Amino acid sequence: MHIAILTFEGFNELDSLIALGILNRIKKPGWRVTLSCPTPSVTSMNGVTVHAQSTLAEACAADAVIIGSGMQTRDIVNTPALMAQLQLDPARQLIGAQCSGTLILAKLGLLGNVPACTDLITKPWVQEAGIAVIDQPFYAQGNVASAGGCLASPYLAAWVIARTEDEEAARNALHYVAPVGEKEEYVSRAMKNIAPYLPSP
Repeated sequence: MHIAILTFEGFNELDSLIALGILNRIKKPGWRVTLSCPTPSVTSMNGVTVHAQSTLAEACAADAVIIGSGMQTRDIVNTPALMAQLQLDPARQLIGAQCSGTLILAKLGLLGNVPACTDLITKPWVQEAGIAVIDQPFYAQGNVASAGGCLASPYLAAWVIARTEDEEAARNALHYVAPVGEKEEYVSRAMKNIAPYLPSP
């Protein structure tokens, strides 16, 4: 199981790194979570440089892909050579997007008529791309999901875990990172947001 988190220049640390941390709570052979970047290293919106753990080509072959957000997303979607590398397929992959990553989903044509979540700054750009933006932190249809707001990234990570492992594994991962004294409340709220979008048992 390879889960690739697309992470571009100007990325938002909260999107890429929180998802990375939660997804890596699954400790089993073959479970691999990587930051997939177009270059050997990328620097975040706050000056944090990280090294790529996988390529965009590897992300296209991954079992699940999360598209993180960042300050340069509009530049990314207007760079045909870069967008052409993103050969993602919801027929064989789980695909999620966080905040401005939803704009990449839209421009790749992966949303169709499906409504989506995004952050308030990106909202008008996603709407211009013909996608209805809904006022909630998480939404999924089939194998495509979106989350809106930096701290909605745990919902996206939990959805991937629930879909690839099970709901108990998602609850356990969330429980580990939840604030002390609020763990049960936090996990309950998070699962309430993603449960409607999980396949029936």
